[in-house]
Amino acid sequence: MTPDELADRLDRAAVRIGPAVQRAVRHTGELGRARIRGNASGRPGPNVITGAYRNSWETNTRRLPYGAMCTIGTNAPQGRRLEFGFVGPDSLGRVYNQPPFPHVGPAIGYIGATLTMEMRYAVAEVLR
Repeated sequence: MTPDELADRLDRAAVRIGPAVQRAVRHTGELGRARIRGNASGRPGPNVITGAYRNSWETNTRRLPYGAMCTIGTNAPQGRRLEFGFVGPDSLGRVYNQPPFPHVGPAIGYIGATLTMEMRYAVAEVLR
C-alpha cells in the first residue's frame, strides 16, 4: 500500500468512525442495561416483587464528535439502598439494617469487556 492509498483509506475511515462508535456505544449500553436488569431479578441482587424497579433502568446515548457517550441509570429512589445497603435511621426516623444487594457492580466488568469488543469491531468496520 502506497502512502497515498493509506491516506485515502484513513480519510474514509475518519468520516465513518463517528457513526460506527455511536452504534457500538448504543449497543453496549443496551447490553449493559439488560445485564443490570438481569442482576436485579433475584438473589444475590434484589428480589422482584412488581418489576417496577427492574424496569426503571434506562440508557441515554448522546453523540459526541467522533464518538458517543452512554449513561445507564435509574431514577428509582431505592436504587442506591439496594446496591449499597443502608444502616441507620432514614429521614422519617425509621431504623434500617438493610444489607446490600449488588446488581450494578457485578455488571461493570461485563460492560467494560463488551465495550472493548464493540470498539474493536467499529475500528475494523471503518478500516475495511
